Amino acid sequence: MSDTDPSSDTLNDFASEPTSARRVVVLISGSGSNLQALIDEQTHERLGGEIVAVISNEPAAYGLIRAKEAGIDAVVLPHREYDSREAYDGALIKVIERHEPDLIVLAGFMRILTPRVVQRFLGRMLNIHPSLLPAYQGLNTHARALADGATEHGCSVHFVTEELDGGPVVIQAVVNVADGETESSLKEKVHAREHLIYPIAVKWCLEGRLQFTPGGATLDGMPLPPQGIRLSHADAAEELDEELDEELDEELDED
Repeated sequence: MSDTDPSSDTLNDFASEPTSARRVVVLISGSGSNLQALIDEQTHERLGGEIVAVISNEPAAYGLIRAKEAGIDAVVLPHREYDSREAYDGALIKVIERHEPDLIVLAGFMRILTPRVVQRFLGRMLNIHPSLLPAYQGLNTHARALADGATEHGCSVHFVTEELDGGPVVIQAVVNVADGETESSLKEKVHAREHLIYPIAVKWCLEGRLQFTPGGATLDGMPLPPQGIRLSHADAAEELDEELDEELDEELDED
């Protein structure tokens, strides 16, 4: 048989190796409920990639247990063991890069990152914030919204830049503030929306649909508006199978 015999050529001989899954590193400080939402999507093969590591600055963070139970590398990097924020962030960069991520996801990571970290991963780092940015940047968002008598609140996924909670917004979800709303009840509603929209934004990134540009975020090559893609209260409630209080009240009145 000739060395050039075409019968020796098979599809298997030329089959390309499967493309490796896009890699995600998640940074946490606490319970990790948003991490769990991402793990759930990954479990059902809907995330578009693989969470390869979870890193926490708090050794007792419950999110580390969530990671271990899901078979994900759980890494503790306590910030109190470092003399300065710069020293800690230098170590954080090394740990992140060891896992060769395509995307870094902040899921309740309660530390302000130095410009060194932000610039190293610019365009590859997402955060979720419990307000409709640019409203209520920083902490205590639910209490501040209630104190102001806000009628709408919610959450936002955004790219991380050096401006605190100031990077381009990708997607938001609105919650109507009900009469008699408490900080606890509002927090619960916002959390449900966080768990809805964060996996969506992460999947867009991993699929290459969502991009960071100097002019802002783009989706499928189209510039996003300042508020990103915004889900109304009704749209989010429908996705979450929540009962719409207003509609229920109307039905009761009709009865």
